[in-house]
Amino acid sequence: MIRVLLVHDTCLLRSVLAERIDREPDLEVVHTAWPGAAARARTARPDVCVADLDCSDSYGIAPLADLCEQAGRPATCRLLVLASAERPGLLRRAAEAQASGYVDKASTPDQLIRAIREVTAGKRFVDETLGFGFLKAAEMPLTQRELSVLSLAARGASIAEIALSLHLSRGTVRNYMAAITRKTGARNRVDAIRISQGEGWV
Repeated sequence: MIRVLLVHDTCLLRSVLAERIDREPDLEVVHTAWPGAAARARTARPDVCVADLDCSDSYGIAPLADLCEQAGRPATCRLLVLASAERPGLLRRAAEAQASGYVDKASTPDQLIRAIREVTAGKRFVDETLGFGFLKAAEMPLTQRELSVLSLAARGASIAEIALSLHLSRGTVRNYMAAITRKTGARNRVDAIRISQGEGWV
């Protein structure tokens, strides 16, 4: 039996998808929203974590890399993400978290079930429709440090708060914000946040 943890913030969609997966004789599923994902991973000890990359704004970027660690079996638990080509930054985050599979959110439940079985068998699974998104993800202009600064700014942190959180000087944070604005082609800090959120970078 393959144990599946489904993480999705939209309750109705999550419930319907979980019900469909549970109809398969070789699959059993538990599901949760992102804020409860770590705790549910610890108790369910899944073989596969299926995670929607678009988590709620209040929770920030999904902590993908933590899911399989929390399951207590990082060597055998597989990460499978639900994604779209329109948000290439999220695809890049999933790749950095060493996801084993990528399913287009526009595909069918049967495609997801096929992907679950393949990644459990140790194979990679990538929906061909996500190819363009991966190409765009490779072009993301921001460094990891710039992303850290921008992520805090997107949550409403001031220059002083960002500096304190990242152990930087305020002048350094301002320099990072200027570089972020330039690299994203934005008019100002607010516009840089808007552009970056649209691309799925933060």
